[in-house]
Amino acid sequence: MRLSALAAVLAAGLSAFTPLAAQADPAHTITVSGNGEARGVPDQAELSAGVTTVAPTAAAALADNARTMTGVFDTLKRLGVPERAIQTSNFSVSPQYPPYNANDRGTQKIVGYQITNQVNVTLDDTRKLGPALDALVNAGANQISSVSYSIRDGAALEAKAQEQAVTNARARAEVYAKAAGVTLGGVITISEVSVEAPRPMYRAMAVQQAPATPTAAGEQSVTANVTVVFEIH
Repeated sequence: MRLSALAAVLAAGLSAFTPLAAQADPAHTITVSGNGEARGVPDQAELSAGVTTVAPTAAAALADNARTMTGVFDTLKRLGVPERAIQTSNFSVSPQYPPYNANDRGTQKIVGYQITNQVNVTLDDTRKLGPALDALVNAGANQISSVSYSIRDGAALEAKAQEQAVTNARARAEVYAKAAGVTLGGVITISEVSVEAPRPMYRAMAVQQAPATPTAAGEQSVTANVTVVFEIH
């Protein structure tokens, strides 16, 4: 086959796959936006807990911290938290100085050291959060900076919100088409404007002894926004 004939065949074949958007007359289309929202109950909880110790020397502060933190890890294991769900998030050694004295012109002296060891923990059941907080405080954790809730399968919730966004766009397009006296056709293009994934819900926690720490997971939502171009007749 000659090159010119082959080029003609390829051109004919490619024309068969021309996107519908390229074939549609812009004068015979309608563009609308749609939004969707899906809500779900969080099925896992995250918390940040740690131990802070102070002693005259760094070695003494570290030893005290290690003993207490070992108890924290043991407690998490007894609660059934797997090692993969525990991650060290902060470890610091800080010198401690006496209160500021304007009359003291000399070099500031170190009077002790503070050791902080903190971990992030993921619980596979939100109902375990209250008992976990109680157990950690009893084990010696004196820093619980926050707790948060999340949905393990966020992708499924996103897909539901996206589906609702497209459905919403079609419903709006049908209203416009009816008002304009035209017939709504097929979809030319769909553009995703934004998808807001489920965001962890944070709640500050005060460290205090209590018979049972009440917690509430509440509900989370994910939103999706799309722009859809429909053909009209």
